[in-house]
Amino acid sequence: MGTDTVRAGAADEAADRRREQRGWYFYDWACSVYSTSVLTVFLGPYLTSVAKNAADGDGYVHPLGIPVRAGSFFAYSVSLSVIVAVLVMPLVGAAADRSGRKKPLLAAAAYTGAAATTGMFFLGGDRYLLGGVLLIVANAAQSVGMMLYNSYLPQIAPPEERDAVSSKGWAFGYASGALVLVVNLVLYMGHDSFGLSESAAVRICLASAGLWWGAFTLIPLRRLHDRRPATRESTAPGFRQLAATVRDMRRHPLTLAFLLAYLIYNDGIQTVISQASLYGSEELDLGQSTLIAAVLLVQVLAVAGALALGRLARTYGAKRTILGSLVAWAVVLGAGFFLPAGAPGWFFVLAAGIGLVLGGSQALSRSLFSHLVPPGKEAEYFSAYEMSDRGMSWLGPLLFGVTYQLTGSYRDAIISLVTFFVLGFALLARVPVRRAISDAGNPVPERI
Repeated sequence: MGTDTVRAGAADEAADRRREQRGWYFYDWACSVYSTSVLTVFLGPYLTSVAKNAADGDGYVHPLGIPVRAGSFFAYSVSLSVIVAVLVMPLVGAAADRSGRKKPLLAAAAYTGAAATTGMFFLGGDRYLLGGVLLIVANAAQSVGMMLYNSYLPQIAPPEERDAVSSKGWAFGYASGALVLVVNLVLYMGHDSFGLSESAAVRICLASAGLWWGAFTLIPLRRLHDRRPATRESTAPGFRQLAATVRDMRRHPLTLAFLLAYLIYNDGIQTVISQASLYGSEELDLGQSTLIAAVLLVQVLAVAGALALGRLARTYGAKRTILGSLVAWAVVLGAGFFLPAGAPGWFFVLAAGIGLVLGGSQALSRSLFSHLVPPGKEAEYFSAYEMSDRGMSWLGPLLFGVTYQLTGSYRDAIISLVTFFVLGFALLARVPVRRAISDAGNPVPERI
């Protein structure tokens, strides 16, 4: 009887864990639409056009009296949002670990970002400054929300399940992004038949991402559980806590070594994402419709790629699979150097290659890092992980821009990014992940 009771308890615990995992997936489903429809496709060109409407005769706008070229306003707003996020994330992460109440903080970040995104509906005429403020708020809130979301992974999945759970979360996000992008593109391309101006169609697409984000966040908020903090050692408030977190991370040099490798190769990934459309339009002479279709193809194939690499990790381990994906990234970029201009078919082949490795390399990096986090410090350490993602994402664009400036060739600029994947591969290969997991105080999975 006692054995039956234990088995029943274990079955109930597993069922509750599965339910919590399914709720966790839905936060990626909720917020990924912002990344795809808002940041990647619609907001950059639209906010730039609004800023140009407000510009003076020399093409400048003057936020807070500072002269800024209208064409640079979007990029500067994104950069400022990164600075805000980097300042806020460690403080929120420390508060989450100290109190054990991540869910209210996740709700606050999600609904702040969703409200700001929904407010983009009002970006008509020359309201560029409103657009910049909403972008900064939404982008910083998304970073904080993703940090908290990622920090749940070690708590909702035992070590042997994390690669699969993380991969499914990424797949949910890419599937959501693709679904809403299809609907948005139908509205945008056929705005005349719906009786809408092009501006109105774009503003509806922007606002719909905020509504989607807010609506589907209800699911993880209902299913995720707050947990008692494992330790109450960290009680310092504000930036004293940030300093304490940095000191604590120095006690785990192998975790820091992984973060350095991730910072470098992920910077390459983010630069490819942000610059691929520029490469397609300026170097390959491709039209806007071709570029948008390529973005959609990446979203669709990233779902399959995330799930496929998750399965490979079960056989070969997460570290080896990530290393393999970095080789694939370098090969894709090498192929991109030789793409002929005016040939959209080959550009779609390149987009397919990016999609297949994009989701898996990111998902497995997240799950591998979750093994390297000391128990009770999940949110603090994932704030550092998210800062590696968001806070250092200027290195790749800088190299891309400098290479183009020196050579006048976007082909040379795109091939220069191979450096990030080669260096990231070399640094990750040197990290003894089993010892790093053990040093962090976590059980070492059979295959990692």
